[in-house]
Amino acid sequence: MPDLPPCGLYKTKRPLADKVPAGRLVFFHNHGEPSAGIYPPESWHLNRARFAKGGFPIPSPEWAQDLEPLPAEGFYRVREAFECCDKHCRLFEAETFVQLGYDAEAQALLFVPEWTDEGMAIPDTGTRIDATRLAKLAPLKIPHTSLPPEAH
Repeated sequence: MPDLPPCGLYKTKRPLADKVPAGRLVFFHNHGEPSAGIYPPESWHLNRARFAKGGFPIPSPEWAQDLEPLPAEGFYRVREAFECCDKHCRLFEAETFVQLGYDAEAQALLFVPEWTDEGMAIPDTGTRIDATRLAKLAPLKIPHTSLPPEAH
């Protein structure tokens, strides 16, 4: 299919038949068998979505143009201090180390890891932030090693 967005995380802006509603987190593959498709999350592990192995083919390249791209899940630093929302519930100070994740509705969540006596602790509860605040984050390059499929 020509003119498809790149593979990655997206928020659906319109439903895909009765399979995936609008406003949902999906992983989009612009290739695949039998065609390009979206894969909904089926679980979360360490604040990262795990996407279904079986996805749903998109009906047309035009349908994919309505997907809203999302920044990748992972670790970031706060470039410029900001508060989570207009109610000023939580301040994220500049240079803070954070983890970005999403819920099933593609709402961005920030988790703040902490040093403990046992090492780095990653909380399982995050703070919702709106999309305008995502621009205040800078991605960090952290090596990633995947386990072989039989080890999952």
